[in-house]
Parts: sequence; structure tokens; C-alpha cells
Amino acid sequence: MIWRTAPLVCMLLCPHRKIPMSRLALFALVLLASSPLAAQTKEIINPPGAPNTLPFSSGIKIGNQIWLAGIEGEISGDIEKETRSALDQIKSLLQQGGFTMNDIVAVQVYMADLAEFPKMNGVYRAMMPDPKPTRTTVQVAKLVGDARIEITVTAVKTKP
Repeated sequence: MIWRTAPLVCMLLCPHRKIPMSRLALFALVLLASSPLAAQTKEIINPPGAPNTLPFSSGIKIGNQIWLAGIEGEISGDIEKETRSALDQIKSLLQQGGFTMNDIVAVQVYMADLAEFPKMNGVYRAMMPDPKPTRTTVQVAKLVGDARIEITVTAVKTKP
């Protein structure tokens, strides 16, 4: 019954049908070519003067999207200062890629101690523009270099 309403699916998945490989290859090519990211290039975003020996990029931009790696603030032992510093670095990397804090759609916050959540949240609330992006906040066992916080973001530039 379902196969009558979805002949394309039946054509591809029904075992009793013999599909020439060239037709399957053509179908796969059409699907890949229609992907919005297929024809776009990947641009690496790193802060000026960053060492090129790191095993990761600070950011990757493809088309109207950018993904920033975990950004730690300047390590001071003060969660408010580290949060502010991390968000300032995020703002700078976004601007380098042609984005703003308003373009952020998702944030992941990794904290060394959730008891510091209210202080972190106060800085975050003041620095993150409305409407606020989605956010996940978790406590982790340890961050690199005794940092108190690490933040990753994803941003999408929408058409005006």
C-alpha cells in the first residue's frame, strides 16, 4: 500500500526491482549536488598570531554558518573574568568571520564547578544579545590549563 504512494522509494528499496547502477549513481549525484553546503568552501578562522601547530582550528566557516571550537577565557581563577574574556574572544572570532553575537544560534558551556553558575550566568546574560541562543551548560571534571569555563558556539547568518 505504501509503495503505491511512494514509487521513488519503492524503485530504490524494493528487492524485486532491478535498478541499473548508473541510475542509482545519478540519483546519488543529484542528492549531493542539491545540498546547500556542497558547492561552498571551508574557511578556517584563527585569531591573528595563533600558532599554526595546534591540532585544531578555532573556527570553521562554511557559507552562512560558523562553528567555533571551545574558547577559554584568560585563566585567572575568577569565573566572571574568565567568562567575560571567553565571550570577548568569541565576539572577536565571529567578527573575523563576518558574523556578530546576534548570529549565534547555539552555545555549549563547560564549567569546572556548577556552584559558580549564577556568576557565570550574570556575565553571560549581560553580554549575550536578545533573543538568547539555545544553550547547554554542564560541569566537567577538568578543563585545559585549570580554566573555570570553556564555551563553544554555532552561528548562522540569516538573510535580512
